[in-house]
Amino acid sequence: MSRKKRRKKAVVIPEIPEIERELKRERYKRRYRSTLRSTVYSLVVVAAVAILVATLWMPVLQIYGTSMTPTVESGDILVSLKGSEFNPGDIIAFYYNNKILVKRVIAGPGDWVNIDEEGNVFVNGEPLDEPYLEEKALGECDITLPYQVPESRIFVMGDHRSVSVDSRSTSIGCVAEEQIVGKLVMRLWPLEKIGKPE
Repeated sequence: MSRKKRRKKAVVIPEIPEIERELKRERYKRRYRSTLRSTVYSLVVVAAVAILVATLWMPVLQIYGTSMTPTVESGDILVSLKGSEFNPGDIIAFYYNNKILVKRVIAGPGDWVNIDEEGNVFVNGEPLDEPYLEEKALGECDITLPYQVPESRIFVMGDHRSVSVDSRSTSIGCVAEEQIVGKLVMRLWPLEKIGKPE
């Protein structure tokens, strides 16, 4: 009787350390994907919250024009804070004809404003202390002085009085509360001027 040799196929069984390494690699991949996914979700949520805050409570504005020089100059980037209480001396941003203008609060509802030929401003008969001005000027003024600020309105003027078109002109007039974007509370740019604009 002839004997046939049977050949067995060799089955290569990987060694235990290789299997463990492969398992670790797969676990790491899963953890990495999970971490990446949660990081992306977190970033999206943070970005959405930042946009909401910037839009609703703290709009960021870039200045164009020279009506508020030297206090605020063209190219400056500022943060405004929404609110309903504005005092004389505050710098506010407000909507006017699809633009946002920036001016300084001079007087509130019911106050009497008067401006003499030299540009000195009086509120309720008292001279207004304006250390932020470099020069005074009557500027573009076509309202009848003395002028009483209507209810729910604010009388505003730019710091560069000779060029600023503001509440002294009937084309802009006093600012209604619903027009106001907010009070400028912080300059972000340029970096050397970072801080509260005054």
